[in-house]
Amino acid sequence: MEGFFHALFFLIILLHVISIARCTAAAAAGIKEAASDRAALLSLKSLVEDDPFGALSSWNNGSLHYCRWRGVSCGRRHPNRVTALDLTSLRLAGLISPSVANLTFIQRIDLSDNMLDGSIPEELGSLRRRLRYLNLSVNSLRGTIPSSLGNCSNLQLLNLTDNKLNGEIPPTLSRLSGLRKLILRWNMLQGAIPSNLTLCQELQVIDLSHNILTEEIPPELGYLQKLRGLALSYNNLTGAIPATLGNLAQLQYLYLQFNSFIGPIPDSIGNLSSLQFLLLDDNSLSGPMPPSFGSLLSLKILEIEFAGLTGTIPPTLTNLSALNELALRGNNLHGEIPHFAKLPFLSILDCAVNYLSGTIPISLGRLSSLQYLNLGMNNLTGEIPSSLYNLSSLTALVLPHNQLKGTLPYDIGNALPNLQLLLMYENQLGGRIPASLSNASELNNIELSVYAFHGTIPPSLGALQSLSWLELFSNLLEAKKPSDWSFVTALNNCTSLQVLDLGDNLLQGMMLKSIVNLSTSLNILALEDNQLSGIIPAEIEKLINLTVLDVSGNNLRGTVPVEIGHLRQLQLLDLSNNMLSGEIPPTLGNLTRMDKLYLDSNEFEGAIPPTLSNMLMLELLNLSNNRLSGSIPKEVLSLSSLASFLDLSHNLLNDSLPLEVGNLINIRELDLSNNRLSGEIPDTIGKCAILEILHLANNLFQGSIPSSLSNLRGLKELDVSKNFYSGQIPAFLDELPDLRNLNLSFNSFEGRVLMKGVFTNVSEVSLIGNPKLCGGIPELHLPKCTSDAFAAKRHSDYKLKVILIPIGGAILCLIIIMCLRGIHHLIKNSRRKPMSRSSLRNRHTKVSYNELFKATHGFSSDNLIGMGSFGSVYKAAMNYENADIVAVKVFNLQQHGAFRSFMSECEALRSIRHRNIVKILTSCSSLDHHGNDFKALVFEYMPNGSLEEWLHPNARGNRPFRSLSLIQRLNIAIDVASALEYLHHRGSVPIVHCDLKLSNILLDNEMTAHVSDFGLAKFLRQPPDESSRCSSTGTVGIKGSIGYVPPEYGMGCKPSRLDVYSYGILLLEMFTGMSPVDDKFKDGLSLRGYVRAAAAASPEHVMDIVDRNLHSADNDIAYREERVRDCVVSVFDCGLSCSNESPYERCDMTKVLKELSAARERFLRGIPYLDRNGKGYKKSKIKG
Repeated sequence: MEGFFHALFFLIILLHVISIARCTAAAAAGIKEAASDRAALLSLKSLVEDDPFGALSSWNNGSLHYCRWRGVSCGRRHPNRVTALDLTSLRLAGLISPSVANLTFIQRIDLSDNMLDGSIPEELGSLRRRLRYLNLSVNSLRGTIPSSLGNCSNLQLLNLTDNKLNGEIPPTLSRLSGLRKLILRWNMLQGAIPSNLTLCQELQVIDLSHNILTEEIPPELGYLQKLRGLALSYNNLTGAIPATLGNLAQLQYLYLQFNSFIGPIPDSIGNLSSLQFLLLDDNSLSGPMPPSFGSLLSLKILEIEFAGLTGTIPPTLTNLSALNELALRGNNLHGEIPHFAKLPFLSILDCAVNYLSGTIPISLGRLSSLQYLNLGMNNLTGEIPSSLYNLSSLTALVLPHNQLKGTLPYDIGNALPNLQLLLMYENQLGGRIPASLSNASELNNIELSVYAFHGTIPPSLGALQSLSWLELFSNLLEAKKPSDWSFVTALNNCTSLQVLDLGDNLLQGMMLKSIVNLSTSLNILALEDNQLSGIIPAEIEKLINLTVLDVSGNNLRGTVPVEIGHLRQLQLLDLSNNMLSGEIPPTLGNLTRMDKLYLDSNEFEGAIPPTLSNMLMLELLNLSNNRLSGSIPKEVLSLSSLASFLDLSHNLLNDSLPLEVGNLINIRELDLSNNRLSGEIPDTIGKCAILEILHLANNLFQGSIPSSLSNLRGLKELDVSKNFYSGQIPAFLDELPDLRNLNLSFNSFEGRVLMKGVFTNVSEVSLIGNPKLCGGIPELHLPKCTSDAFAAKRHSDYKLKVILIPIGGAILCLIIIMCLRGIHHLIKNSRRKPMSRSSLRNRHTKVSYNELFKATHGFSSDNLIGMGSFGSVYKAAMNYENADIVAVKVFNLQQHGAFRSFMSECEALRSIRHRNIVKILTSCSSLDHHGNDFKALVFEYMPNGSLEEWLHPNARGNRPFRSLSLIQRLNIAIDVASALEYLHHRGSVPIVHCDLKLSNILLDNEMTAHVSDFGLAKFLRQPPDESSRCSSTGTVGIKGSIGYVPPEYGMGCKPSRLDVYSYGILLLEMFTGMSPVDDKFKDGLSLRGYVRAAAAASPEHVMDIVDRNLHSADNDIAYREERVRDCVVSVFDCGLSCSNESPYERCDMTKVLKELSAARERFLRGIPYLDRNGKGYKKSKIKG
């Protein structure tokens, strides 16, 4: 018994010892794991390069337990183990340490809204069991999404929004069976949406918007029964919208806008009874809107703008009692507007830019919450229902471009006190302008033009402190006595006024000095076609921000005040059709931004001031119908910017026409008729290669018509009547293909009249007053030429035949000999190994040398449209793939590198298919007529030439000066970015262009850009996104053009980044109008540095460096300066980022494409009467 107690005692002692040992081991393990958590946190801090708020300053305090460090939380059951890390919005910069994966108890990681770079650590995938929340959004993380994240089986939220992630969405994410929210928007993710995401049956939100995803929406997504939100907008998704999406009974929002979806909208979408937001804008859909949409009783916002819808607006939409916004602008809808009477929450109704007809429903007046109503640019008729004026909450009433009749109610301002926007131009409205508009105190834009409004302009409009835009042109408004002009004094109170257009009315009386007291913010002052009298006040100089001043078509007298030369922002000045006298003030030369200057039909006298030559942006100058005398200043004729026309007709100008007329290389119309000009027409006029209309009638010119006029192949009208020309009619006149109006009357021409071209149509040629002319077509009724002349002609023809027959025989023999040599050469060459990859025969039927020879008229210089380092480009008339005109690039094989360039282009273009890359039609690899090797490529013809010819017209002497608007430049920039993004990322083998510049960007009929000239293109063995360090061999041989090659050129850095740099410089050049090799960029100054300095100063300074021609191109569109500035700032930011001196800091082209597209969308979205291409549907009134 005693032994039993001893054994029991020993067992108790042993168990106690084991228990102590286990506790000690557990404590030791706990201490070790705690130390591991602390080390992981310190590792995270060690990779943080910048902590501007000192958020992690407590993390090195040895006395403070790490569970009390800022942003760190530990658990209750395991008080020494980190369970949450929350460091959001602290502007931390650096990398995410892989050691975070050592926090094995962590459930929540939130590092959002910082400046973290690098990649997402693969090691995070080891947090298999506990990690439930991972938010790394709003950083600068790069690389791909780690596939290992698919191991975190309990993850409920994955948010990687607004980073620089690329690659495809990992299919392994389908393992996250508990995932509820997948948010990956604003990245550069590519490829298809994984169809196996349907395995994540707990998913409630999928947001993949603002990426570059392609292919179709997987129909399988329609089986995620718990899905509440699906956002796939701003991608490149194609195909039809899957009908299976109609199965998502709990779906609350569906965002599919800005993709390329086709086909009809599935009826099944009407089954989504929980849907609140449906956005399908900017797609290529077809067919009508499904009537089943009337079953979406929870719907609050329905936006289907510019989507291609047809048919009528379904009446069933009137059932949507919860609807807040209905936007159907820019489709092809027809029929009548339904009676939306029972929609108590509807605040926005936009059905503009369609083909809707009928009257505006009276029932719209029962929409008590309506704030914005836009029915503009339709075919609506009848009167505006009086019920609309019961909508006291209305802020915008936009009804332009319809056929509405009636008048505006006298108490409209009392009825609509919150109105801000009133646009009703181009209808059939009339009556008086209601004085009560002043009671709508927030009104800032009134456009009532092209109506039949009559009476006086109410002075009460001056009470509108926010008024910025007042357009009342083309009405019957009157001002007969001084008191009728009191509205001008009242408008002096409108300090925000930018546009005042009262043109084409019945305003009369003295031009009041009070008009110069209008707001200095005024940009446009238009008073043309009224009955104003008196003088132009010198105080006009106070309106320092005027860009347009139009007082034409009045009865103004006196001289033009010299002070008008102080309006430095002026771009259009029209003083025509008045009775102004005196000399043209030389101070007008100070207006260096002037684009159009009309001084015609006045009583100006004296000489034309040479200072007008300072207007280097002048496109149009009209000084006709005055009493100007003296010679034409050589300086004015040196303005190569003159593109529209120069009209100096009906004056008293004398002396000869200066040789400098040849400097007008961009001019389309030149009218010097009805003056006293003498001498001969200088041969230099032949340099005006694009001249279309030339009027020299009723002068004292003599001699013969210069042969250099034969260079004017686009000439349409030529009038040299009533001069003293003599001799025979030049033979080249019947060869000008476009000549349709030729007036040679009342001169001293003699001899036989030509029988071809313009001379075949009696209505197109005038020859009267030349008694020595004979022959011609019978309809001219000229005397027959003498028989001696016929005999002489036959004799000369006989002698010509005697000479030509033996010569022709000799030439025939030579041709036979050359053909035999050519056949021998072909047989010899046929034994050589044929080209493999460079051959295009798998895609095209080759064209022969003879075909190209004929199509280009023997490669005539007249057909030459461009020259490059390795050859020349010709315009050719040949029918190929439904094209009547093609471009033929002939390689100069004598030039070193030309053959390699031909091979490179063949290789690069043989598998490329993209709308913004020039399309190759066929090739020619043959022998010329001399037996020499001949190689050429045939491309689609680009009628609008290269971007260089538009931005730097002097670079191509035979091109006109033409301005590109802001939206055109933005579209071109996006086109080029799309092409580069395709080359770098979308092809089977990435391609680097290596020679991106203005001259290699071609423009088609629609001004769509196409990247061309792949003679220096390189193929990459690795995708361009893979990180690499510079080496000495990476890009050996890559060449480029001066000004566009990056600083690391020749060092072997990532090749695609060479293209990105070139694109950045091209972008800055497009919007500044300055070439990177301009003379001003020397001694360390560069185009990039120039833009960067302006951007660093302020947004206002940025506008000072914008291409001045851009302003003139946009002069007729109602752009707001702030919106233009914001857009330009975004473009310059993008250009500076692309052209960063460090290749590793440059944007990827996918990011560039996304940012520029977003900038364009922001720019266009804010303009209620512009379509998506930036084109207004309000008729421009600005001349020229």
